[in-house]
Formats: sequence, structure tokens, C-alpha cells
Amino acid sequence: MSDESAHIPKLTRIHLQLGQYPVLSDIMRERMRQELFLRGVISKERFEDETRERAVQSQRREGILSPYQEESAEIWERRLDKVRDSLTEFYFAYNLTHERFEQIVRDVLNQRPTAEQVLSLNPEMASLELLFQQLENFAKMPPEEQTHIRHHMQETKVVLIKALISDELEFVRVAKEYLSLDDLKWIRNHRVGRGKIGGKAAGLVLAYTILEQTVARASGSSDPVRLIMPQTYFVGADVSYDFLNINGLVHYLNQKYKPIDEIQRDYPELQAAHMRGRFPDDIVEQFRTLLTMVGDQPLIVRSSSLLEDNFGLSFAGMYESVFCPNQGTAEENLQALMQAIGRVYASVYNADVLLYRKQRGFLDFDERMAVLIQVVQGERYRDYHFPAVAGMAYSRNPFIWSPKLRREDGFTRLVVGLGTRAMERVGEDYPRMVALSHPSLRPESGAPEVKYYSQYYMDVINLRTNCLETVPVKEVLAGDFPSVRFLASVDKGDYITPMIYTDRSLDPRSLVITLEGLLTQTSFAAQLKTILKALELSYSHPVDIEFTVMIGKEYPRPNVELHLLQCRPQTNADGTQRIRFPERLASEDILFGTEKLVPTGHVRNVAYIVYVDPEKYLSAVDPNQKLALARLVSRLNERLEGLPFILMGPGRWGSSNLDLGLRVGYADIYNARALVEIGWARGAGRPTLSYGTHFFQDLVEAHIYPLAIFPGEPGNPFNEAFFSAAPNALSALLPEDARYADFVKVINVPATTGGRTLELVMSGDEARALAFLAQSGNDEKPES
Repeated sequence: MSDESAHIPKLTRIHLQLGQYPVLSDIMRERMRQELFLRGVISKERFEDETRERAVQSQRREGILSPYQEESAEIWERRLDKVRDSLTEFYFAYNLTHERFEQIVRDVLNQRPTAEQVLSLNPEMASLELLFQQLENFAKMPPEEQTHIRHHMQETKVVLIKALISDELEFVRVAKEYLSLDDLKWIRNHRVGRGKIGGKAAGLVLAYTILEQTVARASGSSDPVRLIMPQTYFVGADVSYDFLNINGLVHYLNQKYKPIDEIQRDYPELQAAHMRGRFPDDIVEQFRTLLTMVGDQPLIVRSSSLLEDNFGLSFAGMYESVFCPNQGTAEENLQALMQAIGRVYASVYNADVLLYRKQRGFLDFDERMAVLIQVVQGERYRDYHFPAVAGMAYSRNPFIWSPKLRREDGFTRLVVGLGTRAMERVGEDYPRMVALSHPSLRPESGAPEVKYYSQYYMDVINLRTNCLETVPVKEVLAGDFPSVRFLASVDKGDYITPMIYTDRSLDPRSLVITLEGLLTQTSFAAQLKTILKALELSYSHPVDIEFTVMIGKEYPRPNVELHLLQCRPQTNADGTQRIRFPERLASEDILFGTEKLVPTGHVRNVAYIVYVDPEKYLSAVDPNQKLALARLVSRLNERLEGLPFILMGPGRWGSSNLDLGLRVGYADIYNARALVEIGWARGAGRPTLSYGTHFFQDLVEAHIYPLAIFPGEPGNPFNEAFFSAAPNALSALLPEDARYADFVKVINVPATTGGRTLELVMSGDEARALAFLAQSGNDEKPES
């Protein structure tokens, strides 16, 4: 007889004794597990791995060959509980004395089995399964008993929030007041793998729950808020570590400590390696199940890192989001999904991300990446899938272009089609900017400006080609599109007129995307304002959200559904500080200014101006030369680190279109104090600030003020003589780049002006900005 047989009677006795206490047996087993972990008999991680392995083996013995398709999540969890309990008894019987077991039983029994004692275990040491059981037990108790032990419930809920979602304290502070047991179970049942679901997913779940409990359930409204969260799944953050290990990618974890040029050079191969990677077999099976549940609906795979969208950190637009049209075979769709997740994992090592982390003091943080998978909102129209409207909204309006506007009523940036064109800087195309206090009050005036600053392209998923595409609006929308009269107006040449009814014979080339019908003939603007105010109140912080809009078929006033995609707290000031302009300035001391779409802020003691000549840049025909100038700006950003400088240049910085402006990212400009985009009345590109885009958010969080000026237009002084006559310090700073001196001038302001520096004063409330020469060290303070 083997030595193991000697333990069988003890194992049987333990099992029989536990069976005598059906109410308390879960607590007893949990304490037995903690004893095993504390004594080092087995680690908690190894114990859980073995539990899963044995549960899968038990499925196979029962003839279940596709476990994640043939067995529901609820049955799987019950199977895990049964195996976990069996393993607990087994390891205890083989490694610890029966006397120790009896002592645990006595300790539990000596606590009178009232509700208070039943819930008195240490939540920080308990398993997720026991914590969920505790909350379920609490929910079943009579209300009078719940009152006495509510503090236990709150502590248990907090531990679950920190284990499943986020341990960021500001998030937990809000989440514990709104998330219920059902919400937490829903997250667990929609999670693939282990680990937290990350910041972006956390913000989405919390915001939706807040709105469900406030505005969506508000009674007495004749036009209630109709709120929907897309079909959503999560990939736990721990899966990213499993992925690195089985693909031999762990060595990339030290990328964050390399020089920036080496990080940028390594990234293409690093990204390719991640996209080639494979996942553990059990995770692949869960992906198959997920794809079976969503069918052929298009998906978007989004980052949800542990740091992302936190209070004080947003990483706006820095990580990857990847569309999966999901129109191939089952195997093709699976491979596309896994490649998309690998690409999101790789974006942890993007240079913009690592520099942002370094500047924020989080470079050494263990940045695990969770993933958010959502069904793309929208409907099919011909061969395309897209939402009628998508956008981004701020609870505080960052730009006040009229004294009528109220900053606290919020701001939104809207496009027709997928929201990518609202979030990112694109080519020569413009979203609709809306101040929610006065939705019809545009920053543009007159039909020519309205037509110029409108949307001409839209992003869609082509269901026939299985691709994400950018196509002209006139090639997609036509008079028979169901909600076209709420999206577009009709160009009549000298004027633009609203669409009164759907006209199938309408020439698509006459459509101008104004969204006037949506803003004036539906409850959309009022509902969005209500949503933003509710979230800001609950967060005790300004917020921004991303969303899509579905317009119903009711007539004449259709219902509007808002599909919530993301919510994050804003980390910048709300722009309410008062600014004072100098009363008297010599005209030659004024370098530039504007009276249109101005942020609020004050930049002092600017020693250097990096000035990209607009006319010379825009007249250059070689795209490689324009790319080289963007790289030069990046080198100057690094060279001038620690010195106060601003960037000035043509058109739309950060644009994907080289002809409109320099293609730069956060890693190229993060040391600057302001980014001044120059538009010329004489015909060169006219910039529009990236209000509300991810690029804009990056600028604001880094305290880089975005400003657009229009030399030659009223209210836009520009001292061309100063910029022409000032010596160029480029060759002194970067001798190897002297060949670019015709395009880029670096002005050493004190050396040029006899010791003075540049001061930039901006007031959003007055819609005015002015840059002028001042005495160095001027420490005049704004009015308070």
C-alpha cells in the first residue's frame, strides 16, 4: 500500500465534517486555503491554475469536447467551485494535520452564526468566488439585518472592484457608490481570461451604471434619455503576460528604458512580432465562443491599459484601436481578432506612450494591457456599415467663441459615420463643432465658411470588401438614406437650406453635412447636456465621453438613442482663470495674436521660437522633404528640453495629410509650451484647432496650449518683419541640420531683442490671444 492511502481516511473525515455545516462550509474551506497559501504548501496562482486544468479534464470525461461552446459561463463557474473545494480538502489532508483542521472548524463555530459573523472573513484574503458568495448572501438577508452589516458589504464590494476592474482610488471612490453585485457579475461573465479589465473598460462600465441610475431612469420626462451600451467583452490584463511568455516577447518589457530613437526604430518589428503571436489554447476557445455570440457584426478592439483613462492620466489616442469587419470565414475572423489584440498589446511600447509615462512619473509602472472588444454601432446601408452620427463631448466647453456661450453646458464634436474622424486629426475635412448651450450658434459665419468647414469624407466599414474605408460623403449618402434630413442641408449656391423631407431624387453632390436637423429637430443636444452634467456631478470632475447616435424613424420628431462608448475624467483645468492683458504695448513689440477660438492660459519667459515658414513648407513638392522637416522638429524638441519654447508653423499640425501641416505626434513636441498653427489669408492652408480630438487632449494634458492664428485677417496681428529679420539659431543648435535653414528658423528671443522674452496671454472668455515681447523674468500674475 502506498503512503498516499494513509491520507484517505483523513480526507474522507474532512469532507464529511464540512458537510455538517452547509452554511459555514464555504468559510471553512476559504480559511483552509488561506492556511495552505500562508504556509507555502502551494501558491494561490498555482492552485487556481490546477483548478482550471482539472475542471477542463472533468469536462472531457463527460464528453464535452468544445468546453467554451457547449457549457455556459454559469455552469463553468459551478464546476470550478466544485473542483476548487475538492482540491482544498485534498491539499489540506496531505500536508496539514487533522488537529489544525478541527481548530479551524472550532474557530468558525465559536463565532455565533449570525449575519454579522457569517460575513466577517477578511475580504482581502478571500477568493473572488467567496466574495461573490458573500455579496449574494447579503442580498438575501432581510432589510433590517442588512442595515447592521452594510459596512461588510461595502468592504467586500471594494475588494471585488479592485480585483476585477481597477484599484485606482479615485475610481474606487465613485464606483463603490454605484456598482452593484449584478454589475460585478456581468463583468466577470463577459471577461476572457484573468486580471483587471483596465481603465477604458472601467470608465465605460461606471459611466453607463451612473447614467442608468440617474438620467435614464428619471421619471416625469416627456422625452427621456435613451441610453445603450454596445455588446461588450473584456480581455483581462493578465492574458497579456501569458501572451508575452508563450511568444518569447518578455524581453520587450525593457523598451521603456531605451533612448527614444531606438524605441522608434524597434517599433515596426516589435509590432509585427506581436501580431504574429499566439494565445493559450483556453483563451483561443473563449475567443471562438465570443465570435459565435456576436455573429457577423463588425467589431472594434480597443486598448484598456491599467493606467488609461484614470484621474490625472488619459493616454488619449496613444494606444491602438483596431476595427475587425468580421465578414470572413470563422477562422479568418478569429485570426483577425487575435492579430488586432496583438497590435493593441504592441502599442504599450509606442514612443508616444513611453514618453507620456516618463513625463507623468509612471515609467516604472508595470503597464499591463487589458482589451475592450465592442460590437461597432451602426446599421447597414448598401455595402457599408456605419452609425448615423458619432462624436466626442466635453462637460466643460474648452472654447468660447461668443459671449452668449456657457462653458459649463459643454461642447461636442460630431461627424457622420464612424467616430474616427471626430477623435483624430484627418485631412482637409472638418467635423461639426457644437456648444451645447447654444447648439445652432456656429463659430463660422456665412454660407461659404459653413461649406468650407464641413465634412466631405466619412469612415465606414465596407461589408463587401471586409475593410475599413474612407470614402467621400457624396458616394455614400443619398436622398434615400433614412435619416439624411437630420444630417445634411442642401447647397443652393449662395445659401444653404435645411432638408424638410427625404428626397430620393436629390443630387448627393448638393449635400452639405451640417447636422442642423439633429440639433434643432430632436432632443439630442438636450439629452447630451443632461448626460454630461450627470457624469460630472457623480465624478466630482469634468469628463469627456465618446458615443454614437442612432436616429429613429418616428415622424416628425424622431427618437434618438445615444450609444456610450467611453468616459474619462478630464485632467486639465477648466479654463476659468481670469487673464489680464497689458494696457499699452508698442506695435513693434506685438508678435502675433488672434480673436478666434482661444484657450485660456498664460505662457511666460519664452526664450525660443521654432518657426516653420508656412509659404516655403506649403510650396515644397517633395513629401520626403516634409517628413524630414517633421523629424527636424522632433530633434529640436529634444535639443531644447528644459528651455521654454513654442512651435509655430503652417496648417494642421499632427495631420495625416502632409500637404496640410507637419506630421508630428506627442513624442515630437512634448517639451513645447504652445503650438501655434498659422493659416494665411493669401491662400495657403487654413488651420482648424483639433478641439476635442485625442491630439488636442494630449496637448492640453501636457500643458501645451493650442492656438490658431490667421495673419491678414481682422484681429490677427502678425509681425512679419520680426520673423523675417530675426537671426536663425538652427545651425548653432543642430549643425548637421543647417541645410533646412530655409524652411525652419529657430529664434533665440533674448539674443534677438536685447534680453527680452516672449509672453503669450490667452483668454477664452474674451476670445483674444496676444504674444508680445516683455522683460525677462516678468512675474506679473493674472488677476484672481
